[in-house]
This record gives sequence, structure tokens and C-alpha cells, in this order.
Amino acid sequence: MNVAFRAICNRCRRPESVCYCAHVTPLATKTRVVLLQHPRERDVPINTARIAALCLPSAELHVGVTFDPKLIEDPLRPPALLWPGDDAIDISQAPPASPITLVVVDGTWWQARKLVRANPVLAKLPRYAFRPEEPSNYRIRKEPQDEYVSTIEALVHVLGILEGDRERMNAMLAPFRAMVDAQLAFAATGRGRHTLRERKPKRAPSDPRTRVPAILRERPNDIVCVHGEANGWPYRSPERHASPEELVQWVACRVATGETFEQFVAPKKDLAPHTTRHLRVDEARLRAGGTPAQLLDAWSAFIRPTDVVCGWGTYGPRLLKALGGSFGASFVDIRSAAHVMASAKMGTIDAYFDPFGITPPTEDEIHCAGRAGLRLAQLAALVRAFSV
Repeated sequence: MNVAFRAICNRCRRPESVCYCAHVTPLATKTRVVLLQHPRERDVPINTARIAALCLPSAELHVGVTFDPKLIEDPLRPPALLWPGDDAIDISQAPPASPITLVVVDGTWWQARKLVRANPVLAKLPRYAFRPEEPSNYRIRKEPQDEYVSTIEALVHVLGILEGDRERMNAMLAPFRAMVDAQLAFAATGRGRHTLRERKPKRAPSDPRTRVPAILRERPNDIVCVHGEANGWPYRSPERHASPEELVQWVACRVATGETFEQFVAPKKDLAPHTTRHLRVDEARLRAGGTPAQLLDAWSAFIRPTDVVCGWGTYGPRLLKALGGSFGASFVDIRSAAHVMASAKMGTIDAYFDPFGITPPTEDEIHCAGRAGLRLAQLAALVRAFSV
């Protein structure tokens, strides 16, 4: 019996009937791109790291679970990891001042997390993240959350910022769209191994006011929002165990009156790499900060026994408590409350404004320095909306 095999394109490794090579435009970049791909992702025919490697001839695509740290070394272009999280730098707001080596982990989110855990060198890198301007067009593969995008879409957004030319980087989406359209067309015929099931529309989040912690509405005049920043090494880095984080900036806002509190604490340890860039505060200002005792005295004069303290998570409050600081009668973790109200975890605080129909704070509403000032203003905006 004769078996007919489909002809495969040697370049994109797709069947010639759905080859997207005609849509590939090679692009030169000053940014060095290193793609670290999980082995299971390499054989997935619709993986987008392959598209990125074809569009960026100078990019490096390495497949494995553990990697030689030398792969990402570059004395002229320091490496940084594209990875979301609360400790990541928003690349749209604070892009690097000079060319970098952009390290991108490719695979499912489970595979990507495994690669980061298996390679301690990645945990030491500064992390950049971004908020997608629109949902992913990766309609043939389900992302864990709506704000997640494919590797190629993430690269287009980030390189558009790093290279200062978003239009030119958009050319990378042409083969991606061609692949998606071809796959959908083929699936529609019912002749593929898999047929695409129509996704059930997600239910819109319920009105957050119906699920707000009651204390926010009952005691709006007692609400104080807080945020703390630290001098510390990245999570999972060996240095973090030897040099635990220390609180260096504490900010607060009494929501009803707009009264603010800001105090810097001079670091006792050497500043960890990228601390000043992450905090968006220069070293001189940190070094000129007071002592922990001065912070606690000033905080004791600001906080009241009846205050309801609100924070985005418990990281900052734990650092203050470690110094001997105290709060009012109640503490509300707004991050946990927002998860409940939205029935989903949507990443950083920025992600919650649109679903709840809340207007983000303007620059005029940011009264404290650096990243802490922005996060405090965002937290206050959410709390104001939730306490109405």
C-alpha cells in the first residue's frame, strides 16, 4: 500500500500547504534576542518562537531545560528577562537607556515557569513586563488569561519599544496571522487531527460594589492606603538568602482627605543591582533617607488606632512590621479582595482598572516619588471606587 506524505517546508517546518514563509520579512535589531525554548514546545507545529527566529536573523533559539549561563552573556548588551510579575519593570514606562540582550522563555506557562526555576541565572536578571494593548490573536491556542499573549506578539510589543519603531516590528505579525488563518481554515474543513471548539464567552465581572469588603463602605473616612518598597535581590537568587530585603521607602495616603505620608530609610546593605531602576528613585535620595527608628516615629504620628489600612498584598506591610511598625485596628488586602470581586487573578494592579470601569490615576494624583508613588495612587483609586 502506498502512503502519501505531506511535503514539509524545510524553513518553517510546516506543511507546504500552510507554509507562511512568503510572509516573513527579516528585520535587523540593535537588541540582541535570545529565545530559550522548552523541548516539548519545539515539536509543536504552531509554536511562534520559530516565526520570531525567522523574522529576526540575528536572534538565537536554544532548546533545552537547562542552559549554559554563557549563552546570555554580553558585555555590551546586559541581559534582561521578559517575564511578568509584581517585581517586573514596566518597559513602557521605564525602558532601558541602552541596548540589552532580551531573554525570552518560550513554552506553555507551565513549561516556561519550569525553565525559569531550572536556571538560577534567569532569576538573577532584571525583569521587564508590559500590558498588552489588545487581546491575543492566537486563536488556535488558548492562553491562561485574556491579557496573556504569544511569544511573537510579546516580542513585537517589546521590540517596538526597544527599537523605537513599532511599525517596522509589526511586520513580524504577518507570518503569525497567516499561520493562524491557515490553521483555522484547515480546522474548519474537519480534516485535521483536531477540530476547534467554539469558546464559551466569559461572563463579565459582576458589579464590584456587590462584593466589596463591607468595612470599606462602612468606614470610608478611616481608610489609609499603604505601599512599601525594598532593597532586595530577585526571588530565587542565591544572594537573596544571604541578604534579605530591607524596607527603604514607605508611603501612605489617607483616602478621605488626600493627606500623604512618605519616608525613605537609608539602606544598611549595598544596593542590589537594579534596585534604583526598579524603584525609579536615584541612589542619592535613598542614601539620604532616615533611620528605621525615625520612620517608625513619623509613622506612629500619622497612623490612628481606628484606621483601616489597605495594601496591595502583604509584602510592604510585612517589611514594616519586621521593623516593629504597627497598623490601625484593621488591615484589608485589596489584591485578594480584587481577585474575589473579579473572579480571576489578572496580574498586577494595572489590570483591574478596565474590568471594573475605573479611571487610572493621572500624574497630578501621584504625590510620592517613583514606583511607590504610582502604586499608591493606583491603590487609592481602586479603594475610592470600591468604597462608594
